[in-house]
Amino acid sequence: MKHRERNLFITACTLPALILFAVFALYPFGKAFVMAFYDWSGLSEHARYIGLNNFNTLWQDDIVWKALVNNLFLLLVVPVLTMGASMLFAALLTQRKIKGKKLYRTVFFFPNVLSIVVISVLWSFVYHPTFGILNSFLELIGLENWTRAWLGDSSTVLWAIAFPMIWQSIGYYMIIYIAAIEGVPTDMYEAASIDGASAFRQFRSLTFPLIWNVVRVTIVFFLIGVFNGSFAFIKVMTNAGPNHGSEVLMTYMYSQAFNNGNFGYAMAIGVFMLLITVGLALISEKLTERDSVEY
Repeated sequence: MKHRERNLFITACTLPALILFAVFALYPFGKAFVMAFYDWSGLSEHARYIGLNNFNTLWQDDIVWKALVNNLFLLLVVPVLTMGASMLFAALLTQRKIKGKKLYRTVFFFPNVLSIVVISVLWSFVYHPTFGILNSFLELIGLENWTRAWLGDSSTVLWAIAFPMIWQSIGYYMIIYIAAIEGVPTDMYEAASIDGASAFRQFRSLTFPLIWNVVRVTIVFFLIGVFNGSFAFIKVMTNAGPNHGSEVLMTYMYSQAFNNGNFGYAMAIGVFMLLITVGLALISEKLTERDSVEY
């Protein structure tokens, strides 16, 4: 009887959340998947079924593939540099000899508190070709030839967008790694020190293997965060310009839906994005698979 009452209590507590999830997540997703097979402007009361035409158009759309390449660039550069910097700061700020660790942690985490829109506007001023801080600094140190319109040059625009994304994310992942590192028993480090292991050797052979499962989780966070989070940065900073130079799949989906009134094609791009995201998650899970370390 008690077992049944406990199950009823758990069901009563979780049912509202499940209903909300079904109504606001599962249903819209299912509706979007269905609309990928229709020609719909978003305003008309009726939608015309066109089968796989939207996906055939997507396959032949050069902008889609250009956007996918830009997505892959950001998926490679941002996670690697962010994870490397976050891990470095976490390792440094867990050392006993470092003074003012709490202050440094707060300073590094602060950009994560700011809105992405605020960060995008801030860095747009930094990159401004006339009165931006970056070009002014280059001129000050005698590197006038390096000045340029960073967000207006197709060769630099993705790097210019990637840097604010890295700057905004470092503190968040640093805190995660600090929590994982501080969970490692101190007697292991003491034993390693007695054996003569340097700080780098301790990190490579002791710390990193012990926090590997946490690192694996953050890799998935990186992929999802960059794939979805790049939209806001790009929309504010460049609006996918110049000449689609910073176009990603989500910005192209948005423009097809709300600028061109082609919701069916936009939903087809969304389905394509879902397949890529699931594929990347499975690949990252397979590539990072290794035996867990117990302690």
